[in-house]
Amino acid sequence: MAEHETSTAARTDAAAPAVADVAASEAAPPPFLPFALPDIDEAEIEAVVACLRSGWVTTGPATRQFEQDFRDYLGGDVEAIAVNSATAGLHLALEALGIGPGDEIIVPTFTFTATAEVVRYLGAQPVIVDVDPVTMNIDVGAVEAALTPRTRAIIPVHYAGLACDMDALLALARRHGLRVVEDAAHAFPTRYKGRLVGTLDSDVTVFSFYANKTMTTGEGGMVVTRDPELARRVRLMRLHGISQDAFNRYVSRTPAWYYEVVAAGFKYNLTDIASSIGIQQLRKIDRFWQRREQMALRYHEALDGLPLELPAGADTAAGNTHAWHLYPVRLAPQAEMARDELILQLSQRGIGTSVHFIPLHRQPVWRDACDLSPSRFPVAERCYERILSLPLYTKMRDADQDRVVAAVRELLG
Repeated sequence: MAEHETSTAARTDAAAPAVADVAASEAAPPPFLPFALPDIDEAEIEAVVACLRSGWVTTGPATRQFEQDFRDYLGGDVEAIAVNSATAGLHLALEALGIGPGDEIIVPTFTFTATAEVVRYLGAQPVIVDVDPVTMNIDVGAVEAALTPRTRAIIPVHYAGLACDMDALLALARRHGLRVVEDAAHAFPTRYKGRLVGTLDSDVTVFSFYANKTMTTGEGGMVVTRDPELARRVRLMRLHGISQDAFNRYVSRTPAWYYEVVAAGFKYNLTDIASSIGIQQLRKIDRFWQRREQMALRYHEALDGLPLELPAGADTAAGNTHAWHLYPVRLAPQAEMARDELILQLSQRGIGTSVHFIPLHRQPVWRDACDLSPSRFPVAERCYERILSLPLYTKMRDADQDRVVAAVRELLG
């Protein structure tokens, strides 16, 4: 036994360089780089802990502060109502506008299903239209072609964080007496002709604070409007249609137990736990935006010359900015690799991607309910077949982004 141990040791020593070479060649791959990751640090953690220790964890003082801070950030004379998701916010907005059975609401096909599903919540009909080939925002000409006597509203979606052609959409809406509800889930903080989205001349704007957005509360959203009656209705309906603010009742130093349910409302309020995160995230939003813009420019430069169509940027000379929630690229016709294969190859190299979006007209529920066919959406079809979103989030290091670029160049260069 001793001899065996000695000879084994001797063989190990002699073979050490070779073993080291093998170990180096079989080194662990780099960690998986996700498509998106929230930028949470000690400020948010401490705020949540303070909220938990306060004993007030549902809608209360932190939510009121978050709403006030959001109003202050946007400026102007808007009101802001915090809700538990942007989907809830869109639903509340349409309900406040009186949308109901028989009404038609125009939405783009290149969006998440929530934009259309809230229309059905109210018994109305979504009318799904094609998008612009450059920006992938709603096509104003397609909107006009889809108008009928039953059309009541338009929901433009600021795709990836670039504002729609709001002047043209608002002019169209005014000519036909239509309401406009901006789906700004991607668009904080986006500017259009020098004005922040949320302060434009639409009826309502709805933001999202989902985990992968430009700022997050985990789940959550904000409804913004200048119309005090719309704001009043949204506040009423977000919490069961109760006539008296529950927060006021619970903190009152005098008996305030009485309330009236004056409408069949919903349970859409945002908690103070979530709002405490939002307060801290909002304080960083300008830094977050600057980093996202910097990363988008780095992608622009590093991916130039590849068989890719890079995303449209903002016309800064016109006072526009892009929030860069997403960095969607499209494979050019001459690319030798299909989109799905590129996604697979990047995944095998430890890089996460996503597709924004599988168009509504391809989703069974909308395809069947609205009798849709791909031939009616030629732009969205071409985009969908070739599009993918590359990782872009503020916690990414330059080295992480360089890794994405190197992989894409290896596969497409």
